[in-house]
Order: sequence, then structure tokens, then C-alpha cells
Amino acid sequence: MALLPNQRREKILDLLREDGSAKVLDLANLFKITEVTVRQDLEKLENKGLITREHGGAFIKDIGDHVKNFSLFNQENLDKKESIAVKCLEFIEEGDTIILDSGSTTTEIAKKISDFKHLTVITNALNIALMLGSKPGIEVIMTGGEFKPPTLSLTGQKAADFFKGLNVHKLFLATAGISLKSGLTYPSLSDLVVKKAMIDAADTVFLVADSTKIGKSSFASLGALSLINYLITDSEIQEKDKTVFKENEIEVIIA
Repeated sequence: MALLPNQRREKILDLLREDGSAKVLDLANLFKITEVTVRQDLEKLENKGLITREHGGAFIKDIGDHVKNFSLFNQENLDKKESIAVKCLEFIEEGDTIILDSGSTTTEIAKKISDFKHLTVITNALNIALMLGSKPGIEVIMTGGEFKPPTLSLTGQKAADFFKGLNVHKLFLATAGISLKSGLTYPSLSDLVVKKAMIDAADTVFLVADSTKIGKSSFASLGALSLINYLITDSEIQEKDKTVFKENEIEVIIA
């Protein structure tokens, strides 16, 4: 089903907030619209002060300042994300090898595990690596890949290839949207191969997502809810949503 213009512009904005920039041609191919329509969409977003257009594309406004300050672009619902991070500590043990996906919720987890001993953390997030890299009890291993400014992360096929042949205990996975119909969804295609490779490498997958992500659908689908073992979320999850996860044999853990 074709998106309405306002819906399409919102998806384009989500993608720019995730990747930092995009080319007109790529957006036209992704959304199956003409380059003229893309330029009109970008002009409307620029007029709202949300993005800056450049020749052949656009980039998210003020992204340079975020990178310089090493701050994540998405800082919404931090109270919920912090409570989720505290709950995650119950599932991390000394001696574990874990994967921390990039994102604001997983960044909160990184803050909470800094005093752990004998912990190995594999991540594609530069901010998480810098946060934990100087901690004597934690070994940090980074993927390669292409840099994404808004999430301070490495992405693409090279990042995904890093996980081939690895076997880790636990993955703490981030998402942009969770729905029964679309499964786990993200604003950008580039992360899908990385997240799939992370899932394949992990014995147990913990999806860490605040309740505002439930019922929300983003542009690109990673796959069905069955990819995960546990959902760790906040107390504002609705009972009907708990039922959906239970029916899909996913244990819901409330922070």
C-alpha cells in the first residue's frame, strides 16, 4: 500500500535521523517515487527546520554538533530506558560474552555494567566502546563497517561479516518498532544485515525496547518476533501486547 505524502515524509525523516544523510536517487528507489517528488518532500522538511538540503540529497540538521559532542541523536524516553537497563543487569553474569547493539537503550546498559569484572562486550557502537574500553574488568571488541553519525555506530556488510563464526552468550538488541504484522522494524536498510548477524551469533536474544516502540512500524523489517527470546520493557506495556508476545512464545520482562 502506497504511503500518504505526510506518512512518507515522516519515514524519510526517520531514515535521515538514523543514517544522518541520504541521496535523492536512493530515496526515490526506496520509496518507489520520482526524484521530483523526493525533492518536494525534502523541501517541505527543510522548511520545517528539520533537515538541510544539499546538491543531490539532504542531511539531518545539527548532526555535526552531536558527533562532536559524542551524543546520540535520539534521547527520548530516557527514564524508561534507564529502568530497562537496570533490569538487564539481572541477566548479565561475570564471565559472559555479550553483544551490545547500538542505540540509546543499549548505551544505558553500558553505563550500568562499567563495574563488571571478566566481561567481554562486542559492539558496533563507538560511544559504547569508548565508555567501556578503559574499564579494567571489561574486554571490548568492535566490529568494522561504515560510520553512521546519528547512532555513533558502524553498519553495513563489513560490520555483519564480523559476527560470522562467533558464538556469544547473550545479545541485547535494539529496535525502532515492534508489531505483530511487521515484526522488528528499523528506519534504515543498512542495519538489517548487522542485526541479523548478531542474532545468528547469540545463544539468547534480549530485545530491549521501551513501551512506546510497541505497535509502531518503521520502514524496513528485520523479521518476525520469533527472532527474539525475551523482551525487556517498561511497566507501561499494555496487557493486550503482553498477550501477543506470550502467544509468540516470547517472555516479557517488566523493568
